[in-house]
Amino acid sequence: MNSKTPVILWFRRDLRLADHPALLAAVATGRPLLPVFVLDETGPEQRPPGGAARWWLHESLSALAAALAGRGSRLLLRRGEATDVLCRMAAECGAAEVYCSRGYAGGAPAQEQAVAAALERQGCRLRRFAGGLLYEPERILTGQGRPYRVFTPFWRACLAQPAPPRPEPAPGRLAAPASWPAGEALSDWALQPRAPDWAGGLREAWRPGEAGAMARLQAFLDADLAGYAEGRDRPDRPATAMLSAPLSFGEISPRQVSYAVRARELTTGGGEAFLRQLGWRDFSQHLAFHWPTLPTQPWQPAYRAFPWRRDPAALRRWQRGQTGYPLVDAGMRQLWRTGWMHNRVRMVTASFLVKHLLLDWRLGEAWFWDTLVDADAANNAAGWQWVAGSGADASPWFRIFNPVAQARKFDPAGGYIRRWLPELAALPDRYLPAPWEAPADTLRAAAVTLGESYPAPMVEHAMARRRALEAHAAMRAAAGEAG
Repeated sequence: MNSKTPVILWFRRDLRLADHPALLAAVATGRPLLPVFVLDETGPEQRPPGGAARWWLHESLSALAAALAGRGSRLLLRRGEATDVLCRMAAECGAAEVYCSRGYAGGAPAQEQAVAAALERQGCRLRRFAGGLLYEPERILTGQGRPYRVFTPFWRACLAQPAPPRPEPAPGRLAAPASWPAGEALSDWALQPRAPDWAGGLREAWRPGEAGAMARLQAFLDADLAGYAEGRDRPDRPATAMLSAPLSFGEISPRQVSYAVRARELTTGGGEAFLRQLGWRDFSQHLAFHWPTLPTQPWQPAYRAFPWRRDPAALRRWQRGQTGYPLVDAGMRQLWRTGWMHNRVRMVTASFLVKHLLLDWRLGEAWFWDTLVDADAANNAAGWQWVAGSGADASPWFRIFNPVAQARKFDPAGGYIRRWLPELAALPDRYLPAPWEAPADTLRAAAVTLGESYPAPMVEHAMARRRALEAHAAMRAAAGEAG
């Protein structure tokens, strides 16, 4: 291998230049660099990104291409099964090594194994690097050498580890090859919606790319970190970091976020609660790494016998924010408009689907996969299974969120509901979480007609709770458990 032999840098969910171990290792070889992103939607273990994530991917790839161009390089784009694409590219340019960041969930580990085996057969080596998590899954194990199943001892074990390495800055100018292989045009991938173009709300809400991620982190540190512990459950306040999508696409690393928060914590406070959320992200990825069926099968086997209902009409009402419960509907409409939903409201909307409507959590996971800009195989599935009661660290089945009580507690003045349900904006605060409780003259004064301008509740809470508990008892009986 001579100094002119290029190194292929395979970008995946790591669309940044700073704190990128695979990129820095490739640069350290002193050889020319061939950055490539492969859009693999057909591989045997691949799940195509949903509509909102496809929009974000287009914007993020465009930003990454510009950042590489500013350092004298390019971003090559190729579509197809990653194994075939990378083998062909290695053969075309005579590369003996492909560098990439590790993946942990979905089909990522299997994809790496397939690529490594295929490259090895033609004399090329795949080198994988950490960088997407704070702690690698092989490092955080119980005293018996098993993966953790409960978050609190998992996080305690993480905090007992040496601190993750300090984030590294982006490299300067990148060595380019004498000639570039052919690539594809990003516009030809049709990642953005066209007819109709439903992404207007996404463009208003987000700035994808590494620079946008760093700007969002800085804004959070300056304005919201100090009050995060108290404000993070309030969807009516801009108190959260909203870094889930940049983290999901790797536009910013968890190390960068962790170090910035810890540094600011010394003067502002509020960091511990936020760092636990990074811990939950790691925990979800570790679960998906050790239990690859997490996105598709109940983590607790007993839940395979759960008597889910089949009700496509009810599912559509939930998807469209037409359940008659304002907090649920506000969340679903925020999701459709912006590709994101506040975490407290995610729990309430998910609980409504699986416990009020008794619809399979996988239907909700699929909808979130298509509509969330931060859709992530591990975090999405772990969150849904937590709410359904079938996952690790599960919310007990009998914990059934009351959407009215949740609205009164976490949106007390109705700012969140009014923003996303303008048809209810004129209702007094006390009736906003439950319009059906308002007197007829109050509804008339607010121009609200239940069943017309806003739907009546599709299910009564007390009845739904009884039905859910009965279904859980039936599942336990079918699974042969006591109780």
